[in-house]
Amino acid sequence: MTPDVIAFIVVFAAAILFFGWSCYRRFGLVLKGRPDNRFDALHKRFWNMLFYAFGQRRVVSKPFGINHFVLFWAFMVLLIANAEFLLNGLAPDVISYSRLPDGAYFTLACIFDIVSVLALLSVILAVIRRLTFPPPHTEARSRDAFIILSLVAFLMIAFFGMHASEIARGTERAADYMFISNFGAAIIPSGASAGSLETAANVFWWIHAAVLLSFLNYLPYSKHMHVLASIPNCFFKSLEKIKTQSREEFARDNTFGVGQVDQFTWKGLFDSYACTECGRCSDVCPATFTGKPLEPRLVIHDIKVNLLKNGPGDSVAELPLIGGDGEGSVSEEVLWECTTCGACMEVCPVFIEHVPRIVDMRRHLVEMKAKFPEELLTLFENMEQRSNPWGIAPAERTKWAADINVQPFEAGKTEYLFYIGCAGAFDARNRHTTLSVAKILDAGGVSWGTLGRDELCCGESVRRLGNEYVFDRMARENIKMFEEKGVKKIITQCPHCYNTLKNDYKQYGADLEVVHHTEFINSLIKEGRLKLNASGDLGNVVFHDSCYLGRYNLIYDAPRQVVAEATGKAPAEMERNRDKAFCCGAGGGRMWMEEKEGTLINVARVEEALEKKAETICVCCPYCMTMFDDGLKDKDAADKVQVLDLAEIVARALPE
Repeated sequence: MTPDVIAFIVVFAAAILFFGWSCYRRFGLVLKGRPDNRFDALHKRFWNMLFYAFGQRRVVSKPFGINHFVLFWAFMVLLIANAEFLLNGLAPDVISYSRLPDGAYFTLACIFDIVSVLALLSVILAVIRRLTFPPPHTEARSRDAFIILSLVAFLMIAFFGMHASEIARGTERAADYMFISNFGAAIIPSGASAGSLETAANVFWWIHAAVLLSFLNYLPYSKHMHVLASIPNCFFKSLEKIKTQSREEFARDNTFGVGQVDQFTWKGLFDSYACTECGRCSDVCPATFTGKPLEPRLVIHDIKVNLLKNGPGDSVAELPLIGGDGEGSVSEEVLWECTTCGACMEVCPVFIEHVPRIVDMRRHLVEMKAKFPEELLTLFENMEQRSNPWGIAPAERTKWAADINVQPFEAGKTEYLFYIGCAGAFDARNRHTTLSVAKILDAGGVSWGTLGRDELCCGESVRRLGNEYVFDRMARENIKMFEEKGVKKIITQCPHCYNTLKNDYKQYGADLEVVHHTEFINSLIKEGRLKLNASGDLGNVVFHDSCYLGRYNLIYDAPRQVVAEATGKAPAEMERNRDKAFCCGAGGGRMWMEEKEGTLINVARVEEALEKKAETICVCCPYCMTMFDDGLKDKDAADKVQVLDLAEIVARALPE
């Protein structure tokens, strides 16, 4: 055994032991989190990992993601080369691809050579991007980013230097198939001695080994920890689209929400390691876009920093998770800026669950600390006392139907419950939508009824605001009422009610068939039960996707098809539409709060509609209706552009 082999065995053993210890220390902290079953349906999880992690499905959705795709797969291929490199260093006379038959060896040598230059070119492009047109977040030009890119570049350069020296010596039998290394060999002066070439090859070999092992040990301590965590995180992703929050059990001595980092689930902690800090979540966040302090990327980053700071000790409260100063602590202001629109989760390449983490921390503030924006105090009191956001007397719930004959829901006689919702019952503007839906249901011959003054709020806003205790009570009361009255099928006009009744209430065992009025109207048209006279008197109709209808529940086509039937042509689309649609600003309980920093979110969305020369803005949500109406007033455009719910457009197209 040569001195070089002995030296490498010592270096390799030390590097691997240190890497193992680092991973044990860092990833062991994840086990401090609460239980979360992510080991079910292993076959589905495996295919998710292949499709999203190895297939880089979300990464390549942006143009520069192609560069990351190339670099990722270059590394996957070079894992095979580097595994042989390390094993050959330990046992050079036993393990080597050069011992393979010519055909196999030449093929591998050619592939490794081409892939290495692709990796080097990808690194060069990444450096150029960061220097010339970097992403908006400052970390794109951080020292950490350039260290990683430099290590990768040195790794590739050492590879070519090593093989070019061997080719120049005449000791590489695959020389004719290693085009890039061959080019490197041609650059070497022809008068170089065999001894100097052997020395050069040996120096480049040790550089390659040192950089490779340094890179391996640097990963657990850098933001590129995601190299180790992102593939497993795709495996552990939620098998269903995240449409709801976890339930809390209200028992004596329980704590509620998340006030310190070990109260997250282990998956919530693992998310923080998997974050690539690519900034895609912040790029699509309505709060970030309009100059608010919230950046989803930084929330996840702070969770990771907090875990690394507090986790190793016996106490996890050294650095407060919420309300502290500096990195590793999330400010209360940030938590209240979230509209829970879900855009961050929609674009995340590694399926980080930002919104549930934010709501977890809101719960802690509300339920454990009674700390929340002042304007929410009235909301919470109104919800508890009168089951609606405004605290209006329940008798007012039927005021919208004063001029029409509405039948109460009767079990066995009525097929559908029309769940009006608070906005549809109490808000003067949204009552017009309610009347339009009622008119459409009658025109389609639908058997429907309402709960009248007995209807209660579904509790959506209080749940997203973190007041799970009040939501829990409201959900139980509603489900009990539905069971007593024999309600099985529900039509809603509010996407927030729709999502809550359809998805949140499942956690309580509710077995309800819930349909939004956009889907229901579309089905009536397709079944021939609803005839429309297409009317073009609305001018240019621009369509807005509700977050809770679109991103959360994937209802995109039905409303567009209905608009086309009612107006004679498909609606115009805003720049950001469907799964990329921009929030109106009212979700996550923001409907009941004032925006105190930056541009108003609803104004930003109205400006986008005005860019499309909108004469009518079509919405499918009472919250969106309010936000667009207010935004048009702020832009002095209320007399030029009207906002109509889809139901109002359809009602206008009904035959007289």
